[in-house]
Amino acid sequence: MVLSVTLNPTTMSSKIVICGAGFLGKHIATALSRASSAGAVTHQIQLASLHPEKLYSALKSTHGIIPPATIDITDKSTLLPAFSGASLVVSLVGIMHGSPADFDRIQWKGAENVAKAAKEAGARLVHVSAIGADRASDIPYNRTKALGEEAVRDAYRGKAEKDVVVLRPSIVFGPEDDFFNRFSNLSQYLPFLPVFGGGKSRFQPVYVGDIARAVEIIARNVPAINAMVGGKTIECGGPDILTYNEIMQLVLNYNHRTRPIVSLPFWMGKLQGMVMERLPVNLFTVTQAQVEQLKNDNVVNVSPPGNSMGAEYLPFNTLIEKYSIPGLRSTLASVHDILPKYLS
Repeated sequence: MVLSVTLNPTTMSSKIVICGAGFLGKHIATALSRASSAGAVTHQIQLASLHPEKLYSALKSTHGIIPPATIDITDKSTLLPAFSGASLVVSLVGIMHGSPADFDRIQWKGAENVAKAAKEAGARLVHVSAIGADRASDIPYNRTKALGEEAVRDAYRGKAEKDVVVLRPSIVFGPEDDFFNRFSNLSQYLPFLPVFGGGKSRFQPVYVGDIARAVEIIARNVPAINAMVGGKTIECGGPDILTYNEIMQLVLNYNHRTRPIVSLPFWMGKLQGMVMERLPVNLFTVTQAQVEQLKNDNVVNVSPPGNSMGAEYLPFNTLIEKYSIPGLRSTLASVHDILPKYLS
C-alpha cells in the first residue's frame, strides 16, 4: 500500500543537516530535494563535514540546498552552530580504515558528540550505524558502531528517546559505491577474483537510493510516521541475499569480464591484511579486521534479539512500501536492477 504524501503544518519549512558529505550524504540530499520540490515539504538542506565544499559544489543548484557548514565531529563546539535551527540531523559518522583509537574517536565519541549537539539544538536524529554492530566484538568497526548507537540513545534518554531512529544497513550499493565498483576495478588488474574461506559469507546489499528514501520519509515529521519509526532500530537490506562468491560472479557478469574466482584461506587474507594495512589506502587494501568480518553473515536479522538500549525493530521494507511518494517505485531495488547501469 502506498499512502499519499500530504502537507503538514509542522513540516512546511524545516532545516535538515546532513552530517557527512560522501556517497550516502549525496543521495540523501538528492532525495530530500526531490520531496521538497514536489511540494510535500520545504526543506533547507545543509551539508556539514570537515570538507563539504566538493559535494556542495556539485549540488548547490539542487532545490533546497543551502551553503554548507564546516564541522569537526571530534569537537562538539563546531557542531552547535551548524545544528542551530535544525529540525533533523542525519548522522553519517563512520570510517572504514584506521587504528582502534581512530574508530573509538570517530564512530563512538564522534557519534556521541553529534547526538549531544543535535539534542541540545532540539533536533531529531537519524543515526546511520551498520548491521553487525556488537559491543562485544573484537573487530573495531563493529564494536564502535555498537558503542556509538548506545551513546546516541543515551544522549536522547528520557522524554526525547522517540526522537532517534537508528538505521543499520548491510552493504550499500549504487553508482559511486566503493564495494561493487572496487571489485569491478580489481578485475581489470588481477588474473582472478579472490574470496576468503570459500566465499560462503552472506550479504544483503541495499540500494543507496532506498536508504535515502527512508531518511526522506522520516524527515517529513508527520505524526503517523513518527509513531512508526520513533525510537526504533531499522536493519536495512535489499531483496537479494548473496554469498561473497555470488557477488564476485555478479560483478563479472555485469562488467562482462571472464575471471576465475579463487578461494583463499582466511589465514592468507589475514597475512595480506597485516602487510596492506601498513600502507596508504589503495585499490588493493584489505585489513585483518575486514577479513575477520567475512567470517560472519551481513544480513538483516528477521527476528533480532533485544538489546541493551531496549530499542524496538521495524522492518525496512514496511517503511518504504507504505510511505513512498506516489509515482516513485515503492519496492526495494534489486542488485539486478541497478548494477547493470554502472558496471557494464
